[in-house]
Amino acid sequence: MSPKISIVVPFHNEEGNVPEMYARLHSVMEQTGETYELIFVDDGSKDGTYRLLHQIAEFDPLVTVVRLRRNFGQTSALAAGFAHASGKYVIAMDGDLQHDPNDIPVFLAGLADGYDIVSGWRAQRIDNFVLRRFPSRCANWLMAKLSGVNIHDFGTTFKAYRREILERLPLYGEMHRFIPAIASAYGASICEVPIHNVNRQHGESHYGISRTFRVLFDLMTIRFLLCYRSRPLHFFGRVGALSMLSGAAIAFWLLLEKAAYDINVFDQHGPFLIFGAVLILAGIQLLGLGLLGDLQVWQYHTHATPAVYSVAELVHSGVAVEEE
Repeated sequence: MSPKISIVVPFHNEEGNVPEMYARLHSVMEQTGETYELIFVDDGSKDGTYRLLHQIAEFDPLVTVVRLRRNFGQTSALAAGFAHASGKYVIAMDGDLQHDPNDIPVFLAGLADGYDIVSGWRAQRIDNFVLRRFPSRCANWLMAKLSGVNIHDFGTTFKAYRREILERLPLYGEMHRFIPAIASAYGASICEVPIHNVNRQHGESHYGISRTFRVLFDLMTIRFLLCYRSRPLHFFGRVGALSMLSGAAIAFWLLLEKAAYDINVFDQHGPFLIFGAVLILAGIQLLGLGLLGDLQVWQYHTHATPAVYSVAELVHSGVAVEEE
C-alpha cells in the first residue's frame, strides 16, 4: 500500500547535515501517525553524502535514495524525487537544515483544509540583507505581479503538494520555484504558511546572487507560458504588427519627403530608410514565427495525424459508399 506522505529532500555536498536531517524527519513523521516515505536525492555530491544516505537506506525501509550521475541542479533533483514518490501528499524541502522539519504538520494541515499547494513563507529571514533578502524581496514582488499568484516567498523549496498537481507539471531550469504560478493556470488552490528560517550549521550555501539572472530568464519564460502558451501568435503577431506599422510609417514619411522636395532619399535619410526596411522585414518574420507557433500548438492538441488526401467516394463490391 502506498504511503500517504512522501518527503522529498535533495542533497548536494551536505555530509554534515544528513544524519541530523534524517533523525529530525523520522521523529516528526512518527509523531504525525501517518504512513510516510522519505525520498533522499543525492545530486552528484563529491563528499560523503551518498555514503551516509546509503547507510540510512540499508536499515530503514521507509527511506529511498536516488543517486544522480552528476550535479543536475535543484530543480532536476526535485523532479527525480517527485518521480519516485508514491504518496498522496508530497512535501519538498532542502537538506541543509535551514528548513525545520517541525513545520511539516503545518503543511499537512493546509492540505487537509483542501488546498492543492501549501507554500512556505520565510516571514522572518535572518540571512544577509544586501546579498539575499533585498534581491529576494524584489524578485518575489516581481514574480507575484507577473504570475498573478499573490504569495510572498516563491524562492523557498519548502512546499507541499497534492500528487496529481505535480504529475501535470514539467520541471526544468529553475522552474521548481514557479510551481505555484504554473499550477495556478490549471486552477490549483494555493495557500501560504509561515515557516522558521534557521541558520545553516554545516557546509556552505549553494546560492548566490548570480542565480538571480537565471531566475529572471525563467520568470520571463513563465510569464510567456502563462499568457501565450496556447496562442503564441497573439504575442509575436502583436509585436510584428507594431514593427511593420512603424516601418511603414517611416517609409510613408520618406515618400512624402521625396514627393514634396524631390530629394535623394538615400543620400538625405539613408539610415532611416534602412531602419524602416528592417522594421518591416522584422515584423514579417515575427508574424511568421507566431503562425508557426500556432501551428505547433494545433499539432500538439490534434492527436490523430490527418491524411494528406480527401476521398469523395469509395466503391466496394459494386456499392458506392460516400465518405464522411
